Amino acid sequence: MSSAKSANCTDLAYVMNLSHDSVNRFLLRECYEPEDLFNEAKKLLNIVGGVLHVDDTTLDKPYSQHMDLVGHFWSGKHHKVVKGLNLITLYYTDPQGRGLPVNYRLYDKTEGKTKNDYFCDMLKEVLDWGLKPIASTGDSWYSCKENLKAVKKHQMSFLFAIESNRRVSVKKGTWTQVQQLDVPTQGMMVYLREFGEVKLFRTMLKNQQRHYIVFLNNNDYDAFDENQFQCWHDQHWEIEQYHRMLKQVCNIEKFQVRRQTPIRNHIFAALCSYVQLQQMQFTALITNAYRWQRDLYKDIIASFIGEFMAGKEYFEPQFQKAVNA
Repeated sequence: MSSAKSANCTDLAYVMNLSHDSVNRFLLRECYEPEDLFNEAKKLLNIVGGVLHVDDTTLDKPYSQHMDLVGHFWSGKHHKVVKGLNLITLYYTDPQGRGLPVNYRLYDKTEGKTKNDYFCDMLKEVLDWGLKPIASTGDSWYSCKENLKAVKKHQMSFLFAIESNRRVSVKKGTWTQVQQLDVPTQGMMVYLREFGEVKLFRTMLKNQQRHYIVFLNNNDYDAFDENQFQCWHDQHWEIEQYHRMLKQVCNIEKFQVRRQTPIRNHIFAALCSYVQLQQMQFTALITNAYRWQRDLYKDIIASFIGEFMAGKEYFEPQFQKAVNA
């Protein structure tokens, strides 16, 4: 977090008075697992009754030549396929509004799995570890029928985005694309093809229609109104803020190792740094992580300018006073 540019062994060894090799050996030796992250996060969360969110982000590595786990993935930032690593995260928001990552995967094409496979695996893992969410949310990439049925099988509700051409039935025997329906603000009950009854909502984002389906495990759809939908929708947006902080504050993209084990250890360290930042915000030690990081350098920069400019006042530009015409 305190690195101005990339996180590397040399700088850490210098500031911590360690040998460069000891830092490198640490990255090569350790083998942290997603459960280690969950064990750190659960100390700060109420693990019963929250909402679980799934999403992925691409870590840019455009100049990598011989780096493990690097592939070509769609980037929402660049709006095209780019070269990098793909990080898939389960992010949990507890009933008190505190949110932290509880499970993750780095996409590895040698495993022969899809992002949806990873989601189902991670969902089962966190439930086995003791997490008890009431619902799950995700974007349209994760709204395939297999994922929806998996969430339902675990007796959880869900809110997932769906593509505008997804077919639903309002009247028995008639299938219509959701973009062709007149959806009221309070949502409407429809039958989703190859799944079952859900409640359909529509929102506008950047002048585009977005569609979401809600399944409730208790079938109390009358009580699930626009306000409850907006609450779950806003909570899901926290995972986007989490991605941004990982990249801008925790330096998750800025590493200079090539092999799989040190890469995984760096990713784990970046996720743990996010957990520590959130803990500092939970306890009011800091109010804003971005401001906290900027403040790390202010005194150093001010001290450098003061020392550098001492006795060099002649370097300062001599502007002539403006004269009114």
